[in-house]
Amino acid sequence: MIFKPAFRSRILESFATVPGVNRLNKISLILSFKKSTMAKRTQPAWSPPQGASEPQLKLFNSLTRQKELFVPQNGRKVLWYSCGPTVYDASHMGHARSYISFDIMRRVLTDYFNYDVMYVMNITDIDDKIIKRARQNYLYDQYVNKGHSLNKILEDADSVVDALLDNINGTDDQDKKTMLKGMMVKISEVLKELKAAFLSNNETVINEKQAAFLAEAKDAISNWLDKKFGATVKDNSIFSELPRYWEAEYHRDMDALNVQPPHVLTRVSEYVPEIIEYTKKVMENGFAYESNGSVYFDVQAFDRQKGHHYAKLVPEAFGDEKSLQEGEGDLSISKDKLQEKRAPVDFALWKSSKPGEPSWESPWGLGRPGWHIECSVMASAICGESLDIHTGGVDLKFPHHDNELAQAEAYFNNDNWVRYFLHSGHLTIAGCKMSKSLKNFITIREALSRNTARQLRLAFLLHSWKDTLDYSASTMEQATQFEKYLGEFFLNVKDMTRSSGGTTLDTFDKWGAAELELNNRFGVAKSTIHNALCDNIDTRSVIEEIREMVNVSNNYIRSKKASQDQPNRLLLKNVAEYITRIMKVFGVISGDNLIGFPISGSGASNTEELVMPYLQILAEFRENVRTEARTLKAVAILKECDRLRDDALPNVGVRLEDKEAGHPAGIKLVGKEELLREKELKRKQEEAKQLEKERKKAEQAALLEQRKIKPSEMFLKESDKYSQFDDKGIPTHDKEGKEISKGQQKKLLKLYQAQEKKYNDYLKESEK
Repeated sequence: MIFKPAFRSRILESFATVPGVNRLNKISLILSFKKSTMAKRTQPAWSPPQGASEPQLKLFNSLTRQKELFVPQNGRKVLWYSCGPTVYDASHMGHARSYISFDIMRRVLTDYFNYDVMYVMNITDIDDKIIKRARQNYLYDQYVNKGHSLNKILEDADSVVDALLDNINGTDDQDKKTMLKGMMVKISEVLKELKAAFLSNNETVINEKQAAFLAEAKDAISNWLDKKFGATVKDNSIFSELPRYWEAEYHRDMDALNVQPPHVLTRVSEYVPEIIEYTKKVMENGFAYESNGSVYFDVQAFDRQKGHHYAKLVPEAFGDEKSLQEGEGDLSISKDKLQEKRAPVDFALWKSSKPGEPSWESPWGLGRPGWHIECSVMASAICGESLDIHTGGVDLKFPHHDNELAQAEAYFNNDNWVRYFLHSGHLTIAGCKMSKSLKNFITIREALSRNTARQLRLAFLLHSWKDTLDYSASTMEQATQFEKYLGEFFLNVKDMTRSSGGTTLDTFDKWGAAELELNNRFGVAKSTIHNALCDNIDTRSVIEEIREMVNVSNNYIRSKKASQDQPNRLLLKNVAEYITRIMKVFGVISGDNLIGFPISGSGASNTEELVMPYLQILAEFRENVRTEARTLKAVAILKECDRLRDDALPNVGVRLEDKEAGHPAGIKLVGKEELLREKELKRKQEEAKQLEKERKKAEQAALLEQRKIKPSEMFLKESDKYSQFDDKGIPTHDKEGKEISKGQQKKLLKLYQAQEKKYNDYLKESEK
């Protein structure tokens, strides 16, 4: 600090006049002061705060069966391959379980943790299931279009039933057996009706029952036709038309579910040359062999090699021939095909094509790709020799994913083709696994006819992505209730924070103890949510924490209103915006909304911003009209104001909520459909309330009429029960003339005495 000369002189003079200090001490004091005023002052030492350690993202890795710290191989870049659908039928909710779950995880990694994700997915459009279904559809359509005579259809029906019976007796799979037995029961019923119609000679009934039989027995007829004539099918176009149709339907379903498309989509049919070259390299490396035009992976040769390990994911399944054969496909497990292998555990990389199957030229003759090799080749073609993440349903672990790993590591001669293998849990219906082959599934379209895409996504968020999820009315009710709970919070906050201008002096309110407490709780919520997302992307805990934060915020709002204080709008806005951001990360909310769900049926993202000023003017005008109408007791005008609120505005998606005097009405854009549902529910509740009121009124009237009856007359009208009575009018004999038992007489006497009391009470009340 530097003092001006005049000021410094006055200070030195004051030192000279200090009493009780000798001359030497005065000189020392003056010199010390001069030195301190002339020296340059420096800042004190600073040390950083001791911060807490930050949680890091961990994912449950099927390769280790535990949560592992997620470390991409190339900084923030993540190479992710996901197994896509085999497109031969409609996508069902079992598929949605994987695709929605992985879409959520992908969004979290990209939009929350800020990783640069390259997401690759395949479409399996060459497969035994596709070939078989395409042939069956083709042969069935031909059969129906030929217009066979009824005698021919009945003759074939017996053969179809025999073939179905053979299938039932030939399977050890109890779920499949149950499904086939159910099919047999239904076919037997319609066949019985068709035979009865045949005997009636009624052509209209015969045509009706014949169409019913062909429709009900389609799967059984198709399977029977394929066994007889499948090898004769030469129209190769059917093998591409079927998967192209169902792939297009799949993409429509994913759009409807708000599942982001992959960055790269690969189709097996487009990678046949690469599959052939890949297979050749695996053979050159000593891990595959040719047999009768097919190429098989040599599991034992691979497993013997140092640095290689077969069945990394499910080692306990090694040698499980049933699973291995299911992985090979229905058309590839005939006795002659199985005998081509050196060992039962070997699996096909390339399959020689039989008559009735599509084929491509190869060094081993006409053939087609095996199932497992497809993913290895396509993932390697895009992502190279090592993936950061590979995802798929838990049912694909063995043999599909274990075989993928073996093939790719045999090709690249490494042991780390996949770093993190993530598997989504099963989806069940009433505890049973959803499956196309078992005819036990609900299509995505069907599910979307019952619930919205948002509700389905919320249902998945309420459960761990890696655990089994039971799709049921109860599960969907939980999701729907949470959506409603969260939606109301958003609407309330938007209503409180709505203003006609930008930032003003009124935007900011003083914080008190309640605001500090709410903000502290908000900080805890953000920390808890971050920790949950780091912990294997635990969305269930995130949703529960959001529910609790909304509950705390609602309690804060209620307490403020109870004390007639204004809630801190900016703080509530911050809470709602944060929750909205997390919901956007999860894919629950789309668009540019700062707060809340977008308005259903709205084509523009700024609809609320556009119409709200006009609605506020309307609401204020209506409130002024109501105030004047109450003063004038103009009932008709008040009713018209109610009609505007209850009928007109809901039809355009506006909910108007009247509040206590002196407070403006709440205005909420909810969506026409939801408000109409609310209106209908309210109508039904009022109707039920009115019916209950009328029922009670009728009950009271009946009780009053009952009290008016003289006890001596109460049984006399029941001639259908009794034939003789004593002098009081109490029955002594039943309608057949038999004397009534003493026990029954006691009961009748009690009824008589009870009525006597009611009647006497009635007479006393009448005299008043």
